[in-house]
Amino acid sequence: MGSPASVVHGPSIIGLFFSILLYGIMVTQTFIYFRSFRKDRLWMKSYVFVLFVADTLNCIFDCLWMYESVILHFGDQDFISRADWVFATDPAMTGIIAALVQFFFAWRIKVLTQSWWLVILVMIAASGGLLGGLGTAIGVTIVPHFAEFQKFQPIVIVWLISNAICDLIITISLTWHLRAHKTGFPTTDDIVNKIIRSTVQTGMLTTVVAIADVGCFVGSTSGLHLAFNIPLSKLYTNSLMSTLNSRAGWYHATSEPSEKDPSAATTTAHREAPRARRSGVLKLNSARSQGVVVHVESHQMTDFDMDTSKGGPSLYQAGYESSQDDMTKRR
Repeated sequence: MGSPASVVHGPSIIGLFFSILLYGIMVTQTFIYFRSFRKDRLWMKSYVFVLFVADTLNCIFDCLWMYESVILHFGDQDFISRADWVFATDPAMTGIIAALVQFFFAWRIKVLTQSWWLVILVMIAASGGLLGGLGTAIGVTIVPHFAEFQKFQPIVIVWLISNAICDLIITISLTWHLRAHKTGFPTTDDIVNKIIRSTVQTGMLTTVVAIADVGCFVGSTSGLHLAFNIPLSKLYTNSLMSTLNSRAGWYHATSEPSEKDPSAATTTAHREAPRARRSGVLKLNSARSQGVVVHVESHQMTDFDMDTSKGGPSLYQAGYESSQDDMTKRR
């Protein structure tokens, strides 16, 4: 076994590089959000702001710990072999950030599926991850030596496995619901496919990293797991911000008229409206008569209504209210 610096701080600095890179992306995504969705409800803006502040503090604490270890205490074998309270903030902040993101997706599942048992499963798994992260932070303060971290292995396993299970539930439930409620209209289904792809990519990424983290922690006494653990919180915040900001892209996709899908032409007026930068939703309902009724609405936080015939909520509607412009075309 090498020096504590190579065993622990080597993987840590690699993880810190990725964390800073992802934080830069988070800054950009946060700027885009506040610029593009100024009329989102106040609580949503506050939620995004809290996530951004938490992500910033997490990045500051990680950089501070690394600076203390390799600069201020360079060559101090005793100091670099132990974790301090600054290091302990990482699992705590990661647990809190992951739980905040997962609670948001739990609410989104409730809006989409109206399934309380799915929401309860997500909430239980997210709470397990939150408590596991806080418990790991407490374990670090009780057993500060890196070589003895295996003593609180069970709580780390609970933390990361709970997060991985929660992400799997979210990904599978949203993907299943979207696939089951396709409309048959090429334009709409193409956008639904994009949403499914984005959901799978973001959900599976955090799942894979969490599993890799716990696998390295259980399988190795070195600090290899820190290369996955340190940037984990940034993956959660970026996955959420990517979902929120992609609403603008889905709007423009529904605004493009197509010869193969003439129903999309009804959205032309929205490109001329002052609300054009807000996200759009294309609702396709089968009329009882021999026609198709197309409703185009502009919302602050909506995607697509996949089951309007049953009175279901719009996809990803998230409970926002806004002024909306309706246009109807019958053929």
